[in-house]
Amino acid sequence: MSRVVVFMLIFSFSNVYAADIKASLAALEAKFKGKTPKINSSKMIKVEGKDISAPQMKIGRRKVNNNFKAVDAVKKEFGGTATIFVRHGDEFVRISTNVLKGGQRAIGTKLAKNAAYKTVMNKETFCGEVDILGSKYDTCYKPITGELDGKAGEIVGIWYVGYKK
Repeated sequence: MSRVVVFMLIFSFSNVYAADIKASLAALEAKFKGKTPKINSSKMIKVEGKDISAPQMKIGRRKVNNNFKAVDAVKKEFGGTATIFVRHGDEFVRISTNVLKGGQRAIGTKLAKNAAYKTVMNKETFCGEVDILGSKYDTCYKPITGELDGKAGEIVGIWYVGYKK
């Protein structure tokens, strides 16, 4: 096979892969379309199976903490992984995920303060390679803006999708 053909095949696959990441991200966000995300930082919810709590996130009437329906639907449709993070001070905590740690959902774990974190804090979407709990992933992180303690337009969480490399 010529080098040109090999390059074209690699380029085609990488474009499809990038499109899948963005389609996965759009599908996760669409599960909550038209609803205002809200968190009340004084209302803490125990993270399922963990000794920690995180602020309760509601999107419309739906409680997001410990609810895996949306992230599992995205995984079923697109493969890969999906997470919804809630903001807790200057941290983001996984409250709904299909990312695994030790064979269990990695809920309650925090987003590392990496390039994705910095980009999201600037209200921008980050897409690129990230280390997640010791493994490399091709990812997209998009800020969730909504109401934080009654103040609109705040970053209240993060939509995440990724594919293990």
